[in-house]
Amino acid sequence: MREELLEPNTLTRWKSWLLAAVTLLPVSVALAASPADPFPQVARAYLVIVDGTDIWEHAASDKVAPASLTKLMTALLVDETAKLDEVVAVSAKAGTETGSRMGLKGGERLRVKDLLAAAMIASANDACRALAEWRDGSEAAFVQRMNRKAVALGLKDTRFVNACGHDAAGHYSTARDLAKLSDAAMARPSIAELARQIEMTVATADGTRSYKLTNRNALIGRYDGAVGVKSGFTAKAGKCVIAQAERNGVRVLLVMLGGRDRWWDAHAMLNHAFEYAAASR
Repeated sequence: MREELLEPNTLTRWKSWLLAAVTLLPVSVALAASPADPFPQVARAYLVIVDGTDIWEHAASDKVAPASLTKLMTALLVDETAKLDEVVAVSAKAGTETGSRMGLKGGERLRVKDLLAAAMIASANDACRALAEWRDGSEAAFVQRMNRKAVALGLKDTRFVNACGHDAAGHYSTARDLAKLSDAAMARPSIAELARQIEMTVATADGTRSYKLTNRNALIGRYDGAVGVKSGFTAKAGKCVIAQAERNGVRVLLVMLGGRDRWWDAHAMLNHAFEYAAASR
C-alpha cells in the first residue's frame, strides 16, 4: 500500500499557488453537471458534507477499495484501549510490512501512542501492523474486531480483510461509510490531534532510535482550515483522501475515492462547499 506524499511537481505548484494567493479551479473539476453532482469527473466516488448534511455526491454508496483510509478504524480501536503509554514489541512480520512504512525493525519497542502517530501521520503499515498484533495478538483477530466495530457503527457496506488497507478481495467500503468512520475517529481527541499535525518525531522506548513523521495528507498546513483527516493510495483504490476543514463555525467533510488530481480537486471542492455554506446563511 504505497502512498505518495505529493504527486509530481505538486509541491512547486502548491508554493506558487500560496504565494499568488488566488483560487484556482483544476481542469479535472467540471462544475454544474448536476446540482447533486457538480464534480462528476474528479473521482471514482465522492461525498461532500457540510455541517452534518450531505450536499453533493457521486457513487457514494459504491463499494470500493479504501486504501489507507482503513487505518482510521485501526486508530479508533487502538485509541479506545486507553493504553497509549504501553510499550509494544514490534514483531518480525510487522517489521517486514510492505508499502508505506516508517522503517521499523523486528524487536524494537515503541509506545502505543508513537505507533499510532506513525499510522495516522505517515500512514506507516509497519506501525499499523504492530498495533493490530499488540491489540489482539494477531492481525486476523484484530480484523475480526474491526468488522464487529463496523457493524456497531452502522457501516453496512464496509468489510475489512487487513488492518492497514492493502488491496485484497473482500476488503471494501464506501464514501458514505467512510464519512461515518471519520466522524467516529475524529471524535477521539488524541486522533483529531494527530490528524492535524504537519510533522512529528517519535522514538523507540529506550530512546536509541528516532523517526521523523511527515503528514501524507498534503492539505494539512497548506489549506486554510484543514484539520484532517487521512489520505491513502493503492493500485486498486487509486488516490484517496478524507479531508476535513473548519472555517467560521462551518465544518466541511470531503471523502474522495479514486481521485484524478486529489489535492487540487479537494481544494476546489472544499472552497465550493464553504461558498455554498456562506450563500445558504
